[in-house]
Amino acid sequence: MPSDTGHSIHALELGPMENFVYLLHDHATDQAAIVDPAWDVEQIIQLASQKGIQITDILLTHSHHDHVNGVETILNQFDAQIHLLKDEARFWGAALEKPSLHHGGDIIKVGKSEIEIMHTPGHTPGSACYHLGDHLIAGDTLFVFGCGRCDLAGGDPEQMFTTLKHICSHIPGNTTLHPGHNYAPAHPTASLKSQLEGNPFLHFDQTEDFVNYRMQVHDRIRDTPYTAIDKKSALKSIQN
Repeated sequence: MPSDTGHSIHALELGPMENFVYLLHDHATDQAAIVDPAWDVEQIIQLASQKGIQITDILLTHSHHDHVNGVETILNQFDAQIHLLKDEARFWGAALEKPSLHHGGDIIKVGKSEIEIMHTPGHTPGSACYHLGDHLIAGDTLFVFGCGRCDLAGGDPEQMFTTLKHICSHIPGNTTLHPGHNYAPAHPTASLKSQLEGNPFLHFDQTEDFVNYRMQVHDRIRDTPYTAIDKKSALKSIQN
């Protein structure tokens, strides 16, 4: 996705779980960060080479295998710095060599492009979203018309509810959402405004209703590819 703000976001859909792997390209320096390197890493490296980009950083949204299984390959070929939240490093327990561990709210730079690291727990304790300009790279926190599971190790639906409310109240509606998986192929990206209108997980105002929908209802009534659901329909689904 080209940009006139000094950076571009290049996306590749890789692997058996429709993962999106992103390259954040700083135009001024031709440096780049790779977000969640996994699966066919050689495709990512080839894309960087074609665009004359030097991979200097690795940004991890969380530590599940399908988002990190290419980290070692990248480190073997590039002198790249790994970034993740302290809570996720503790949850993961991997023996990483000199990672940069962050708190939510920290600002890092890739070249001259500033990126805010948001702590967005719910899918895992240290899940992160990366906010740069009018773009949000959300990992498994928020999908187009979906959100991450909370029934895996470290998941917490009450935290996820709080996280999603925080995103919606602090990030402008014209922000483009870049999810961690392509679960809505007709809309690989979407505005946050469109998610407020059509993402069922954003329609609930009470924690207990969200938890019921996420943990009991959603997977029973809905499957990919995801499409928009209005608020009335979402609320009705937890009454049946």
